[in-house]
Amino acid sequence: MLPLTDPFIRSSFINASRREVKEMKLPAGFEDLADTDWDDLDFLGWRDPKFARRAYVVLPQLFGDPVGVTLVQAEASPRARAMCNWCQDVRLPNEVVFWSAKRAGDAGRRGNTVGVLVCREFQCSENVRKDPPPAYEGYDVAGARERRIDSLRLKVAGFADMLVTGR
Repeated sequence: MLPLTDPFIRSSFINASRREVKEMKLPAGFEDLADTDWDDLDFLGWRDPKFARRAYVVLPQLFGDPVGVTLVQAEASPRARAMCNWCQDVRLPNEVVFWSAKRAGDAGRRGNTVGVLVCREFQCSENVRKDPPPAYEGYDVAGARERRIDSLRLKVAGFADMLVTGR
């Protein structure tokens, strides 16, 4: 992911009010964005410390600048162990929850939303960088890891594009 600054992050939100953006706290550990290892992040995601069911993500688009999105966690949790739509990791014990996001523009003002199952604490970038178990003798573990990283990048960019374009 390209390095981001606080002003850019705040200006990138497409579905939040000016008041929400102004009151937004950057994620813990990102006080000094210059020290962030951006090469190991495919998107920036964090939960709001004040509102338990609110979170923020800054997602790269396929064609365009990264976009910030406000997410709301569903009140109910999935009944069974759910798989994250972005990292598709089923081995880790992290919780997966349903997030909804208002669409950008007029569609969002009319109440149109998009939902996605994602890791509760947005560990997807970390998850895809862990070696998958070898499926068979001679399995290319490094290649599989790179494919997982590429897949995550495409999925988060596709989600961002869907919110922006409505498709």
